[in-house]
Amino acid sequence: MPFLKIQTNKEIENADQLILKASTVVAGLLGKPENYVMISLEVNQHMAFGGSNEPMIYCELKSIGLPAGNTKAISKQVMTFLYRETGIEADRIYIEFSDAKRNMWGWNSDTFE
Repeated sequence: MPFLKIQTNKEIENADQLILKASTVVAGLLGKPENYVMISLEVNQHMAFGGSNEPMIYCELKSIGLPAGNTKAISKQVMTFLYRETGIEADRIYIEFSDAKRNMWGWNSDTFE
């Protein structure tokens, strides 16, 4: 159910390790089983932020039952994780949160409804 999409204009040397670590982080933050977590990492994207193409990250975190009251804490923890893994500062990272409806999330030829 949880899906974290990470886009960056930077090359990530440890990309395979980063996505596996991110999977564990997302599962823990959302209290979801890791076997449902999907992570996507797109590197070397053509991006600009604040009139600059210095290293940056754009993320989308989607999940059924995403706790709207916890997005501030989730944002801090995800940005801390991303900084630790990439060296990109939090002021160069955006995260878009989306709470998906159960019937709007398909898996295994069905939905979570």
